[in-house]
Amino acid sequence: MSPARTHRVIDVEGTGGDARLVVRERPLPTITPDDILVRVHAAGVNRADLLQRQGLYPPPKGASDIIGLELAGEVVDVGAEVRRFREGDKVCAILAGGGYSEYCAVPQWQAAPCVEGLSWQENAVVPEVWCTVWSMIMDRGGLQPHESLLVHGGSGGIGCAAIQLGGLYGKRVFATARGQEKRAYCEALGGSDTLRVIDYGDEDFVAVIKDETEGRGVDVILDMVGGDYVVRNLKCLAKDGRLLYIGFLQGSKVSVDLLPLMLRRQSISGATLRVQPPRFKGALMAALERSLWPLLAEGRVKPCLQATYALEDAQRAHDHMESGASMGKIALLCS
Repeated sequence: MSPARTHRVIDVEGTGGDARLVVRERPLPTITPDDILVRVHAAGVNRADLLQRQGLYPPPKGASDIIGLELAGEVVDVGAEVRRFREGDKVCAILAGGGYSEYCAVPQWQAAPCVEGLSWQENAVVPEVWCTVWSMIMDRGGLQPHESLLVHGGSGGIGCAAIQLGGLYGKRVFATARGQEKRAYCEALGGSDTLRVIDYGDEDFVAVIKDETEGRGVDVILDMVGGDYVVRNLKCLAKDGRLLYIGFLQGSKVSVDLLPLMLRRQSISGATLRVQPPRFKGALMAALERSLWPLLAEGRVKPCLQATYALEDAQRAHDHMESGASMGKIALLCS
């Protein structure tokens, strides 16, 4: 156990759009028999963190109120029922909260060994995004080797992972992004013969999909936009296609004619990862450790880390993401 009795954490000062992130001291976290205590070296920054800061995405009951859904660090203590990990192990983990801190209590199932050859911050930005993308595209979407995938927000953290996953397990990937810089960023993630990036600033993704697929449409769509994208997505979804939702940046309340969905045997599905129990998240981490970790170690898949900030600069990291200029993932160095 670390001799420290307190540690630095990022707390929220203010409410709503005026809320800011500040450094405060708190008592060291206590662990249950199934927890490991991790000295956090790096934490990932996600769009959900911005919503929590603004009071729009509170943590699940019983979870830490500290922002942060993923981390990488060193085990400094283990609970009585922990068998897999011991003090000194390097781990990354998916969280319900608590990542923006120097120490974090983590249910043992939600952790996995760090990927060899990746930095602390690169390991830290893998769990949340890749668990989300794997759960949606592979488990709920059931993407097959002969099928195509459309990813909205291709230059974001989720988009970067989804483009790469689609390239590995599907036949063709389409992704939306805006502007030459973000389009080029996406294009660098996939093969020129299997990836088509659509600049939604001057292209209609529905028209492009219909043209590129000769009217057939795509088999799986991953969307976090919502709003009028719901209707537009259904227009470019193939027969037996699956429309997957992980967020609604433009709103979740829409008016949709569902008759075409019935006639074309399509489905709409949605899920959120944060509220799921530790063993559910543990199963995802185990799947990634088997399938993704070797690819990350070999460099065939990239963490897509764009920027790193010190823990005390967490607000600057949020400002960067909110500016719309971010591409890929952002990390905090915590200790």
